[in-house]
Amino acid sequence: MEYKQVIVVRADLKLGKGKLAAQAAHASLEAYRKAEQREGEAVRAWLAGGAQKVVVKVGSEKELLELFESVRKRFPAALIVDAGHTQVEPGTKTCVGIGPAEERELDKFTAQLKLL
Repeated sequence: MEYKQVIVVRADLKLGKGKLAAQAAHASLEAYRKAEQREGEAVRAWLAGGAQKVVVKVGSEKELLELFESVRKRFPAALIVDAGHTQVEPGTKTCVGIGPAEERELDKFTAQLKLL
């Protein structure tokens, strides 16, 4: 069984590369923390398999929130809300981290999204 983590970022925000990388890192770490609490075996398998991550994009906050709502009860998932110290307003929802979880199951919700 293959495991992966999916990071979903908002392309409409046009974040700088550094800001985008920081937000994606926040999403990865927070989803990992949630997975450790809920899915210990999946986390161990994911780490043993190389900790695969895929970064994809959505075009709006609405798309991001719809995806988050559809996955949050099925998988460890984290919605990242920015503090607003640099490029965006406080409270801006920038990305979502999902998993690690079984790749086949995650793909049912994320396979249609384009790579960043």
